[in-house]
Amino acid sequence: MATGLFSALPAGTGGQAKLQPLTRRAWPSVRGSLLVLAAVLLSTPAVAQEAGPRDVIVSTANRAADTLDGRRAYFRQHPEELYVVIDEILKPNFDVRYAAYKVMGEANWKAASKEKRALFVETFYQFMLRSYSTGLLRLDPKSLEVLPDYRSNERFAAVDTTIMQDTGQLIPVNYRLRLSKAGWRVYDVRIEGVSYVESYGNQFAAEIDALGLDAVIERLQGEIDEMSKDTDKESVEAT
Repeated sequence: MATGLFSALPAGTGGQAKLQPLTRRAWPSVRGSLLVLAAVLLSTPAVAQEAGPRDVIVSTANRAADTLDGRRAYFRQHPEELYVVIDEILKPNFDVRYAAYKVMGEANWKAASKEKRALFVETFYQFMLRSYSTGLLRLDPKSLEVLPDYRSNERFAAVDTTIMQDTGQLIPVNYRLRLSKAGWRVYDVRIEGVSYVESYGNQFAAEIDALGLDAVIERLQGEIDEMSKDTDKESVEAT
């Protein structure tokens, strides 16, 4: 049984399987990773290029706390505004293109045109954005504890942290960063050893092989539309 973004394609469906949500077992790890990623990267403006990996995490976490402080109730009733805030702040500190490349896999990335790559990058980002934005309100950036960074080489580094959920549970989180022209930027986050890039990547690889990249992009766009409809409904019910 698949435990990632997509369920396995049923036999005899001709590749027309419905996009399925994560199983209850897998969703906390993958979604939790995305929520924690957003909590830490919610900063403004982007961290300066000369800042080290740990500096990026510490600085952005401090800004996250300031941004959400006293506004959680408002954002719960106005989720579309939350999307805008996170979108404006998240992208400068998140290596969206490299993360999408890792998720697609090298072979699928090379086989796609530049236009299709760009479309997948943006669609995947928008899907992620809507998947974790409201859940971000359940994390406490002020509780973040950051350990010193360690680097595998000059271009890649990792930073271990812990952060508290509103349930009181302390979550260990490992961030993977890459040194780009814009400075150190996060491209992956692991919670309890589970990587969101690897989790999504395993599922996308099977879907792309079975249906093609166009079908996967279309499915993600459909999910984005559905999530926006659900958000609108929840916002109306909350008023």
